[in-house]
Amino acid sequence: MTTDRLAELARAGVAIWLDDLSRQRLTSGNLDQLRREQHVMGVTSNPTIFAKALSAAEDYATDVKELALRDCDVREASRFLMTYDVRWACDVMKPAVEATRGLDGRVSIEVDPTLANDTERTVAEAKALWWLVDRGNLFIKIPATQEGLPAITAVLAEGISVNVTLIFSLERYEAVMNAFFAGLEQAKANGHDLSKIESVASFFVSRVDTEYDKRLDKIGTPEAKALKGKAAIANAKLAYKRYEELFSSERWQTLANAGAKPQRPLWASTSTKNPEYRDVIYVEELVAPGTVNTMPESVIHAFADHGEVRPDAITGSYAEAQQVMDALAAVGIDYDDVVEVLEREGVEKFTASGKEMQETVRTALEAAAK
Repeated sequence: MTTDRLAELARAGVAIWLDDLSRQRLTSGNLDQLRREQHVMGVTSNPTIFAKALSAAEDYATDVKELALRDCDVREASRFLMTYDVRWACDVMKPAVEATRGLDGRVSIEVDPTLANDTERTVAEAKALWWLVDRGNLFIKIPATQEGLPAITAVLAEGISVNVTLIFSLERYEAVMNAFFAGLEQAKANGHDLSKIESVASFFVSRVDTEYDKRLDKIGTPEAKALKGKAAIANAKLAYKRYEELFSSERWQTLANAGAKPQRPLWASTSTKNPEYRDVIYVEELVAPGTVNTMPESVIHAFADHGEVRPDAITGSYAEAQQVMDALAAVGIDYDDVVEVLEREGVEKFTASGKEMQETVRTALEAAAK
């Protein structure tokens, strides 16, 4: 008898999301098929994904031609193309919304990445995207930069559901959860129904191992090399510990009594960057109730083929996770420096991806105008 490993993963409390979106997935019915057959319950997207889709397919040719005829600038055209696909994806995922009573079936769209360090413009862009897509199962992705934190609070206060992205450190994750609490408190004061506001916090995984492993290789001792591939999972497990602590607080209970739902931890960057590591390790080791794991389609299929589900693989291993982080510090690696580098590089990649998409759109518009 064939084992449905993805169904087992879902029963263990993990929402399976696809980390990709394109017009081709929509027109071909691929996204709907993944929802029906592979238990995909949500979608994440970003400008890099859209740039790839735009440059690799003719699916956008008619839209681009019409945008060029209208003399749309690059930003407006980019926004039009992204919101059209995301709106369509929201409609495709509506059965998942109904099956989970609004918890899942969510599709994420990022604010303009070039605004990552501008609070007010991030809030304005988030509100504009929410209005343009006009679907209740939308998530607005906002980066967890220092400037992003007050934007997260302000957007939630408007009754808008938020996917907080680019979280690497435990300290910043705690700040994100507090920003979420503050946003819901303001939303309540503004008269919004808290039960209709959803949020996830995207904690990045594989990039942590990439940075730590590079430093461990440079140290080169047997003790250092023995720690390779262990930092990311340990860091994520300790993040889940913080999640359990804050969502057991009196402050949260007050919000829950008013109808609020928890901000779920979302494991992002879950494809392995090192081919020596098991290809589904960042799924298998991070199974826990009330979590989301967003994966490229290749990882979804890999898990369906040979993934192993160990229900609640996290909560019994906090001491072990802390020992790993202590051992990494003992060989000379500064955690604060690692996560600072990762956030800085993450924002740089985030910004570069936005510029890449706009350049792709610019090229397409110029070609269509000839």
